[in-house]
Amino acid sequence: MALNLDYSFLTADVVKHNIIPGFEYALQLTLVSAVGGIVLGTFIALMRLSSIPFLRRFATVYVDALRSIPLLMVILWFFLLIPSGFYAFIGGSFGEAHRPELAAVITFTFFEAAYYSEIMRAGIQSVSRGQVHAGYAVGMTYAQCMKLIVLPQAFRNMLPVLLTQTIVLFQDTSLVYAIGAYDFLKGFLTVGQIYNRPAEILLPAAAAYFILCFGLSMLVRRLQAKIQIIR
Repeated sequence: MALNLDYSFLTADVVKHNIIPGFEYALQLTLVSAVGGIVLGTFIALMRLSSIPFLRRFATVYVDALRSIPLLMVILWFFLLIPSGFYAFIGGSFGEAHRPELAAVITFTFFEAAYYSEIMRAGIQSVSRGQVHAGYAVGMTYAQCMKLIVLPQAFRNMLPVLLTQTIVLFQDTSLVYAIGAYDFLKGFLTVGQIYNRPAEILLPAAAAYFILCFGLSMLVRRLQAKIQIIR
C-alpha cells in the first residue's frame, strides 16, 4: 500500500517563516545553555573534587538529584513553580513576554551542568598529578594550577565528549514544546497543523534532526581523532 506522501505544501516560503525561526531559537538555546552549563559544571566539578566536605556533599547531591529526574519534569517545574514576577525582574517586559524561552534557558543551563560537571571531573582527573605538583614546586597556588595547568588540558581532553553532550542538548530542546516555546520541532508541527498534515510532517522533521546531529557527530569523531594524534 502506497504512503501517498505529498509535500507540495512544504515550500521555501513556508520553511523560511515557520521552521527557520524555530531552528534559530533551538540553536540559540543550545549555545547559551551549553556555555552556561559548561561554566557552571566546571565549578561543580571543582566542588566535587574539593577537600571541603560541605562543598563536596552539595555538589554530589546536586549532580545525583538532577541526573535522576526526567528533563521534561524539570522543565515543567521551572516554568510552573517559578513566579512570573521573577522573569519580569530579570528581563522586564521582555521577560514577561518570553517566559517560556527564559524558563528553558534556565532549566537547560542548570540541568546540563550536572552532566557537564561529570565530564569535566573526568577531564580534571585525567591530568597527571605530577604536573600539579610541578606547579606547586615553582610557587603556584591551587587556583593558578587549575587555571594555567589543569583546566586547559581538561578542556582539550574532554572537548569531544563536551561536544557530544551538546549535540544531545540540541536534541533535547525539542522538549520545550511542553511549555509553549517555539523550537525547531514546534516549527514543523505548526506547519503540519496549518496544512492539516500532522503525521506527514514528522518524516522531514526526523530527517532534519538526523542530518544535523549525524553530521555534527561525524565532525566530533574527526576532532577526537586529531586530539588523540596530538596526545
